Amino acid sequence: MTIEVIVSKDPFDAGLLLSEFTKTADQAGGIVSFSGQVRPKANQEDVSALVLQSYEPMTTEGIRARAVDAQKRWPLDQILIRHRIGLISTGETIVFVATASAHRRAAFEAADFLMDYLKTEAVFWKKEVTESGEHWIEPRKEDYQDGERWNVD
Repeated sequence: MTIEVIVSKDPFDAGLLLSEFTKTADQAGGIVSFSGQVRPKANQEDVSALVLQSYEPMTTEGIRARAVDAQKRWPLDQILIRHRIGLISTGETIVFVATASAHRRAAFEAADFLMDYLKTEAVFWKKEVTESGEHWIEPRKEDYQDGERWNVD
């Protein structure tokens, strides 16, 4: 089982990451990926960029711990998580998550589980740069509700 977590200011190509991930996950029957990019609108305002800050190594170690949790929940062969920090312009990729497993359901659920963590619990501070100025943003109520699905006793 391979887990790779990268938090960096460096831009990346999600298509290229998926291609490379697929080549190395040659024993998997199911590969699932998600990539997210900076939206051009938020709250009826034009967004020109996001500014993401993190606290290293806490951010990376927290993400890695959640990936280990995913590995314990599902039979995964491989996980790749890449997240940008710094100034990220509209349309640029901010996050990429890929999971590989012998079966599709495990790969789908693990990728969803990891994205819910990144959206609500990972140690990032996000600020939108809009036409009216810069605004700190928090996860939405719906994001927290999505994450609650994974809290099983």
